Amino acid sequence: MNNKMIKYVLGVILKLEAGFMVVPLILSFIYKEETIFKISYFSTIGILLFLGFLLSRKVPDNMKFFAKEGLVTTSLSWIALSIFGALPFVITGQIPSFIDAFFEVVSGFTTTGASILTNVEALNKSLLYWRSFTHLVGGMGVLVLALAILPQNNNQSLHIMKAEVPGPTVGKLVAKMSYNSRILYMIYLCITAIIVIFLLLGGMPLFDAVIHAFGTVGTGGFGIKNNSVAYYNSPYIEYVLGFGMLFCGMNFNLFYALILKNFKQIYKNEELRFYLGAVTLAIISICINIAPMYDSISHLFRDVFFTVSSVVTTTGFSTADFDTWPVFSKTILLVLMFMGGCAGSTAGGFKVSRVVVLLKSAINEFRKTGTPNRIFSIKMDGKIISKELFGSISTYLILYISVFFLLILCISPESPDFVSAFSAVTATFNNIGPGLGVVGPTSNYSHFSDINKIVLSFSMLLGRLEIFPILILFSPNLYKKYK
Repeated sequence: MNNKMIKYVLGVILKLEAGFMVVPLILSFIYKEETIFKISYFSTIGILLFLGFLLSRKVPDNMKFFAKEGLVTTSLSWIALSIFGALPFVITGQIPSFIDAFFEVVSGFTTTGASILTNVEALNKSLLYWRSFTHLVGGMGVLVLALAILPQNNNQSLHIMKAEVPGPTVGKLVAKMSYNSRILYMIYLCITAIIVIFLLLGGMPLFDAVIHAFGTVGTGGFGIKNNSVAYYNSPYIEYVLGFGMLFCGMNFNLFYALILKNFKQIYKNEELRFYLGAVTLAIISICINIAPMYDSISHLFRDVFFTVSSVVTTTGFSTADFDTWPVFSKTILLVLMFMGGCAGSTAGGFKVSRVVVLLKSAINEFRKTGTPNRIFSIKMDGKIISKELFGSISTYLILYISVFFLLILCISPESPDFVSAFSAVTATFNNIGPGLGVVGPTSNYSHFSDINKIVLSFSMLLGRLEIFPILILFSPNLYKKYK
């Protein structure tokens, strides 16, 4: 293990977080908040800068970075970001419990959107901003941002990107990883700005528009109103956010192809076609199922479209209490929760590309029953899926299911029933936020014990980082010195 390099990158990340906190500090002055808020930001920034410079004061002579270092750096960075990001909530007393604050910030950085707050409107503006800004940072990944600005990046940085960017593979846009990261972040920030503009055109206040743009582009779902997007009661705003969520559930590499006018690559992308097809089918099926519950077709379609967009992209915004819908509709939503968005997007879940590959494998196995000697290859976008890649997807599926049920076992001793435990783990492990039953769109996670909140916090981290970066911390071989 190249421990010096890990410490160096971790130091850079802590300094980045100190920079992120300058904006809420400024907002605390603009909105004339109490002195304790300014103290909380100043003290947290001071701690971050001290530790950041301490860890990164010297650039390591040996800067070799391999898969193990990438996984460890990613997991430690996200845990550290969450620990220090929780301090302003605790110091100000707006979330007095550190465990509650840690849960809230982990939910923000992992773009889950699960909350322990019973009255979000009681938070001050600067903390509302910081809470939602974590979505923007966590959506694309703070380490991807670090790759974009660190001057010494080389192609070994791909190990970091593989650990942080969700999906079975990482698509490189250009040869150099630092340029690759910059392009992704430019696209990411441009989409954020576009959503802000469209929301402003719909009459949403600037602060509200910025917060909801963070939640949309990061597919996080933190709102600033107790009844989420339903507060605005605006079809225009709901459609802007609905389409915004759908777009951000797509692979961001496709946006680069759009900029280059490579429409053929977009049209032939099987993952995108399956994603849009699943969304369309879900909308039609749910509309038919819950039509008797609505008097207006336009209101029916709006609620279903927004809910499906929010659930499949694991965003968590809500305009309707889908927990009151029939079992058929809730089952469809549950399937979408597990599927999630596309690889290379900010959405959570198992990822559409993996679902497509596994479905194709199942179809091939069925076809082989009639012609057992025939060899079928699995193709994606016209390219044959290698045995190594298919093996990694199959392994991830087994690990995904195993960890999922292990998490249920961990929280079951204090859960009132199986449905509550299952729904809570589903919503956190897939980075959705609201689920069904006790964690439905009108509920929150405040009633869980501290132990369960810690378990669910790591459930969110496991889901966002796709298991391996967190699990490797428990490997005995990890702590051998790098030679």
